[in-house]
Amino acid sequence: MKVLHYVNQFFAGMGGEDAASTPPVLIPGAVGPGRGLGLEISATLACGDDYFAEHEDDALGQLLAWLDEARPDVLVCGPAFGSGRYGYACGTLAREAFRLGIVSVCGMDPQNPGVLAAQGKAYIVPTSANVAGMRDALPKMAALTVALAAGEDPSAAGPFLPRHVRRNAFAAETGADRAVELLLAKIAGDTRSEIPIPDPGRIPPGPVLDIAAATIALVTESGCVPRGNPDQLPSRHARSWHRYAIDGVASLSPEHYESVHGGFELGAASEDPNRLVPLDALRQLEASRRVGTVHGWLYTTTGNGTPVAAAALFGQAIAAELNEEGVDGVILTGT
Repeated sequence: MKVLHYVNQFFAGMGGEDAASTPPVLIPGAVGPGRGLGLEISATLACGDDYFAEHEDDALGQLLAWLDEARPDVLVCGPAFGSGRYGYACGTLAREAFRLGIVSVCGMDPQNPGVLAAQGKAYIVPTSANVAGMRDALPKMAALTVALAAGEDPSAAGPFLPRHVRRNAFAAETGADRAVELLLAKIAGDTRSEIPIPDPGRIPPGPVLDIAAATIALVTESGCVPRGNPDQLPSRHARSWHRYAIDGVASLSPEHYESVHGGFELGAASEDPNRLVPLDALRQLEASRRVGTVHGWLYTTTGNGTPVAAAALFGQAIAAELNEEGVDGVILTGT
């Protein structure tokens, strides 16, 4: 049995956030949690969480090249627990390894955005939200790895999250009969579908703010960036978000700002970027003391075609930074 293991920079022993920009590395044998799997690990793949998030194409290219060369029986990723960046890297790598014909076992909290990133292409062992669940997670991941490598039924090896794999099956009624039944049900007020619709979850709203004393930030998925797009934000399928200083900026003038969004006609946005991000109106409210303070940074990405898992990861990262900087509320604009 040939097994490769993927971990982030922390579990590879390279450092914490100070090493999060570390590019992919190939380490012989097992390191960190790999030693606790009880498996013979041929090599460990590692990458910094920030590097993967900010250079996904480059990181994936190198990691997949090593995987394709090694051709392991199973790729083990994590466990990432509740870490969004780490989980996203694990899920994305597992998904792309599947396209190479390599089966993957991941470990992460069911709410981790990496679950969505994997798109059902990996066997994901549910874990706790934090590293305290390491001792519980590793034996389950190892048992599943052994079963998959041996070609055995993985369901006998322990629990893993639903993969939502679709298989053909014969139905008792024809498609025409079922379609008519669904139509009649909808006319009667009972709208339903034969295809299960995933529940994206709901974030409960925060407390009502004293707006006149609040610090308000501007966040947008409209692709609004300084003219020239200095960080090369993609027009679709964004894999990053960026922030730009707006301290002392009264209005987003068309001479200095533009939108690079690829999902709508940009004429009106180019004429007045404030229609995408209402900085001008917010400054007026700030001057009249109806709003306390406008936060000094504009946060932006492109929502056009961006995967839900990636968007969730962006939101978590931006929210964490805003929370650290004492922001009370956000005006989130889209297209």
